[in-house]
Amino acid sequence: MNQLEVSNDTSVLEVPAALDGKGRLTDDCVRKALTVMDAHGLVVLTDLLSEEQADVGAELIRQTIDDPDRKRGAFASETDNHYMRRDFCSLPSTPLVTSFAAGLCQRLEGILARYCDRSHPLLEVTTLTSYLGSSHQYIHRDPGGVISIFAAVEDVSEQQGGTVFVPSTHMYDGAERKHSGNAYALMELFRIRCNCRILVYNLKKLWRMRKDRAAPLAPGEFLDRVFSSKWDEHQPNLLRFVLGKNSQFSLRMLSPRTLWKLYRHRKALGSLFHLVQTAPRKGTVILYLSDLLHAGPDNRSPHPRRLFSMSIARDSIEPKRWHAGYSPHPTLTERPIFYGDLLDSPLSASRGHRAPLP
Repeated sequence: MNQLEVSNDTSVLEVPAALDGKGRLTDDCVRKALTVMDAHGLVVLTDLLSEEQADVGAELIRQTIDDPDRKRGAFASETDNHYMRRDFCSLPSTPLVTSFAAGLCQRLEGILARYCDRSHPLLEVTTLTSYLGSSHQYIHRDPGGVISIFAAVEDVSEQQGGTVFVPSTHMYDGAERKHSGNAYALMELFRIRCNCRILVYNLKKLWRMRKDRAAPLAPGEFLDRVFSSKWDEHQPNLLRFVLGKNSQFSLRMLSPRTLWKLYRHRKALGSLFHLVQTAPRKGTVILYLSDLLHAGPDNRSPHPRRLFSMSIARDSIEPKRWHAGYSPHPTLTERPIFYGDLLDSPLSASRGHRAPLP
């Protein structure tokens, strides 16, 4: 995306995973990871999973996507899901899925213990698969009070659309007092500026796709993505943009006062905040606080981008709020799983790996 200034340097966010004899992160590695999390709102743990362990996660994703009755998610772009530009769906709470999730939690326990109580629920376990022609999500925050985990089960290139983050935009006690007490206001201005460019980018891309043989538009797709009245927070929908019906980005956010602030603070915004796109290698795991500004870019590669994802509540969370922001599989809704359950789960499927994952 040449209209957005995006860095691909994630070095300050990375911590090489170091494991103890039980396959958990060492105390020193945990300290380093928490220092990065405190400063930036996310940490990239490289080589946390072995090749074999990542292959297990990839197979769970493939099995889910191959299921014609899979549970599609409403947490990304329903239009992209409908036209097979993305396949974001919830994984069922099968023994293999639960075992894989438990293995991740047990390996990451030193970090997760800072944020999660044993009584906090597992909110969702999902696949995040993106195909050529998908839309670039708007920069947004997920519902607060959650920690999310992305596991790269395959190498992800920049062209495949690795997640974009805005480091140090997470919300915590005292954060609003930064930048002379204007931190949150400046973060919102930065988000609006980015989303203006994302809207234009998505519209230009869709216009080109009308004659694109590699990712041709399906019948009705252009209208659904640009002029539909259907709810979708991450499409360049001009109708909902003009009517102010998109909570992520709409015309009502561009008042004369806001436009003046964008101009007045243009230099400060460029120096205070920056976009970083991750391109995780196979076996890398990313943890981020849900209220950190981020977005899922479009996939510009013919190769699908696949990630394993799970989210755990950091705070006590009401079921209504849970389902409003996340997409648990019906099996997880019927039989809730808590963080303590994952820590106590026996990993009988583990064999021959360097740490207890299936």
